[in-house]
Amino acid sequence: MKKAFITGVTGQDGSYLAQLLLEKGYEVHGGVRRISQVETTRLDALGVTADVHLHEFDLGEPNKIFRTIRDVEPDEFYNLAAQSFVGASWELPVYTAEVDGVSVVRILDSLRTLTPECHFYQASTSEMFGLVQEVPQRETTRLHPRSPYGVAKVYGHYITMNYRESFGMHASSGILFNHESPLRGKEFVTRKITLGLARIAHGGSDPVELGNMDAQRDWGFAGDYVEGMWRMTQQDVADDYVLATGVTTTIRDFFTYAATALGMDLEWSGTGEGETATCRKSGKLVMRVNPKFYRPAEVELLIGDATKAREKLGWVPKVSVEQLAEMMAKSDYDALA
Repeated sequence: MKKAFITGVTGQDGSYLAQLLLEKGYEVHGGVRRISQVETTRLDALGVTADVHLHEFDLGEPNKIFRTIRDVEPDEFYNLAAQSFVGASWELPVYTAEVDGVSVVRILDSLRTLTPECHFYQASTSEMFGLVQEVPQRETTRLHPRSPYGVAKVYGHYITMNYRESFGMHASSGILFNHESPLRGKEFVTRKITLGLARIAHGGSDPVELGNMDAQRDWGFAGDYVEGMWRMTQQDVADDYVLATGVTTTIRDFFTYAATALGMDLEWSGTGEGETATCRKSGKLVMRVNPKFYRPAEVELLIGDATKAREKLGWVPKVSVEQLAEMMAKSDYDALA
């Protein structure tokens, strides 16, 4: 039985990955921060909490990282934990650099010392492309991050590559484009949309407030993407891979897909800060723009080219963005019933 260790195991990706690995017969271990009560809501939702071995684990404590790896001796290590909210990275730039950047080298160096044969996966991100230099973005596209989060992730990405090339470690990075699910955190725009619309569908009157409606993202389903992570660690030779759908969607269109799934018929009016959406059936204002949600440096267009992952890993996303928006909206609606 293979042993896998997942940082961020209680998050969206960690929970889906734990479920996948358990289905494949792994002994699954996961790291959680030292808090009074561990939040396992996502693992609970997937019915796998009892099967995951949880360990106190802090990305800021090198000694704890070292001791945990020594005790578990994992065959595969998935580093998914991060300060992953781009907006918060402007308020917490130093913390984001520490957790999303420096912690990666702490893990890699412990693995190199204790379990050099362990296969390592680093969660890189499309936010590293930032001010995009090429459309679509692929593994060779030059990086130009536009947030402290993106900058920190670039360090994690390159130090993973450096340890692979310098020490022969099986260390891969998955450059994942936006991937969502009903388990997505409420602070992220897709979940903010679906939860807000679900409340309105249940009779609420507060419209959803959003920022740049023209921002475009490549959105997929997290359950599809964790399979890509696993496939990377199974390769004979480690490498870096983009995981993406290749379809770009505006915030406005995602909002429309989610609203339609809940039986709303939207009428859009205005532009820029004056843009609004109203449900024709109910007459309710369901969306308005609030400039406070604009980013200091906006990332306008992200769209990935996953040709390499398709050809070398055999990975293909199964859930479309329309299906994703419907899945999330109906899940939030049902949860509020």
